[in-house]
Amino acid sequence: MTMSKAVNFGLWYDFRNPEPWRQEFERFYTERLEQISAAEALGFDSVWLTEHHFCEDGYTPSPLVLAAAIGRGSSRLRIGTNLMLLPLHDPVRVAEDSATLSLITGGRFDLGVGIGYRQVEFDQFQRKLSHRPSLVTEGIDIIRRCWSGQPVNFSGKRFSVGDIKVTPVPTHKPDILLGGMVQPAIERAARIADGFLSTGGIGLDVYANAIKADGNGDGEGKVVLGSWAIIAEDPEREAARIGEHVLYQMNEYIRWGAFGPPDETPLFDSAKSAIENGLYELWDAEAAVTNLRQLLIEHPMICDIHFWAQFPGESVESGSARMAYIAEKVLPRLRET
Repeated sequence: MTMSKAVNFGLWYDFRNPEPWRQEFERFYTERLEQISAAEALGFDSVWLTEHHFCEDGYTPSPLVLAAAIGRGSSRLRIGTNLMLLPLHDPVRVAEDSATLSLITGGRFDLGVGIGYRQVEFDQFQRKLSHRPSLVTEGIDIIRRCWSGQPVNFSGKRFSVGDIKVTPVPTHKPDILLGGMVQPAIERAARIADGFLSTGGIGLDVYANAIKADGNGDGEGKVVLGSWAIIAEDPEREAARIGEHVLYQMNEYIRWGAFGPPDETPLFDSAKSAIENGLYELWDAEAAVTNLRQLLIEHPMICDIHFWAQFPGESVESGSARMAYIAEKVLPRLRET
């Protein structure tokens, strides 16, 4: 296959530091920021950061702070959020911080957002889960107005912003990407965002159809895909080696309600069952190249595919070994022209 456009390949970070494998947090952050600098040298193109709050494992609550650190420690990497929980934030502050990030990184920052789902987060930040669609829609509108250089002048159900200009404005406006796993959320991304954040490939066809229905059938849609693939020379052995970390990741998301009401979504009882029935794929280099090429042929709107750098509690050394394998055995073949 000859790729008709450049596709970025990157890494996904949640900065989780669970108790069973707990490191001292200062060293934990230092190691991962050093790993990201090394990833740029290896040839990765992007790094993506997530957001949650009040998690015992330290799941990062401050992705924009980390994005600034990554920006100053890199020269080429695109930096994005996949994703921030926009309903929890003041959109004017998000616009200001994102503009600053774009300016200090030379336009390398993209803002990916979603609606969230954890009750405890909405309670603490005094938001209602039922208001999520309007909070996101109005928030994106306000952010764009803030970056226009013109007075915002917005009045909606959830927010009101007066006759003020937000400065500085970004020289290169970040893309605003919107995530979702159910049809209304994916169709909303097609309507109001610059692109769609797909988790594990969920929703690709729904998004493409929504883009066409919205009059953008000329390929204006954009997809950033967070892949859950485990890529290693012997992927089955690798999955067995890191299985307890994979099981922890999937079951925590289930407990939070990421895949439906927790009382209706059973936990996995083993790493094997989590891998077989979760979002994970087990690929060696040959399978990764074959499957990713096919994915890009079938879904040409994809502009970025990124992989978990490491799973919760897994050491940097362990994750870095997979990164090196991908950089040496997979990325050069995907970039062949």
